[in-house]
Amino acid sequence: MILYEYPFNERIRTYLRLEHLFLRLRELVSRESALDHHFALSTLFEIMDVGARADLKSDVLKDLDKQKHTLDAYRGNPAIAEDVLNEIVAKLENSFQAMNSLPGKCGQSLNDNDWLMSIRSRVGIPGGTCEFDLPAYYAWQHKTGGQRQQDLARWIATLTPLADSIQLLLKLLRDSGTPQKVITNGGQFQQSLPQGRTFQLLRLALDPTLGLIPEISGNRLMVSIRLMRQGDDDRLHASSEDATFELALCSS
Repeated sequence: MILYEYPFNERIRTYLRLEHLFLRLRELVSRESALDHHFALSTLFEIMDVGARADLKSDVLKDLDKQKHTLDAYRGNPAIAEDVLNEIVAKLENSFQAMNSLPGKCGQSLNDNDWLMSIRSRVGIPGGTCEFDLPAYYAWQHKTGGQRQQDLARWIATLTPLADSIQLLLKLLRDSGTPQKVITNGGQFQQSLPQGRTFQLLRLALDPTLGLIPEISGNRLMVSIRLMRQGDDDRLHASSEDATFELALCSS
């Protein structure tokens, strides 16, 4: 199954983008070629761009604290495993403390690294990181893979609290949704959302053998999904066939 996710607000959209970037960064750093490490640095700079949002750190701290208070309310409930609850609450507390101890905005300390910033200023220019523009960077690319990995790990460590917090918050959010099988009518599906609940994330699982691609739109009142098929002209065309998929609405 291919899993598609659709955020209902800007905060969750930012979390999903950061998760995507951190997963890419982890994969690239695990490799040893200089080219992979070049794109690892490029990804690191993308994370710094997202992390520069003034409200990101406060949003993450608020969500961690909110989740902790929500879970604390389940203490003493016989249907809840106390040891599992304690483990999750401890992770939330540790993430909160780690995030709260970060100075300034996320990734702020990397902005003081002149060598990194010289690369960052040119990485968006086509061919801007050639050896004649950045000889020191060119020399770094000729270090061993292990040496470059050590440097990357040192720089990434300043962003680890953010990565861990995002991963934990999204896991709790995703676990709140219960998948249900639904069927489209002529390639389209609409569902009104219940009043009194604020959903933050839609998850849609679709069988890849169907060759269909969902176009999702939604707000606090309604969700609309239209199934598309990519034609030989590389364009998306609306599908008129009925199809079954799994849908989960998540709120925290």
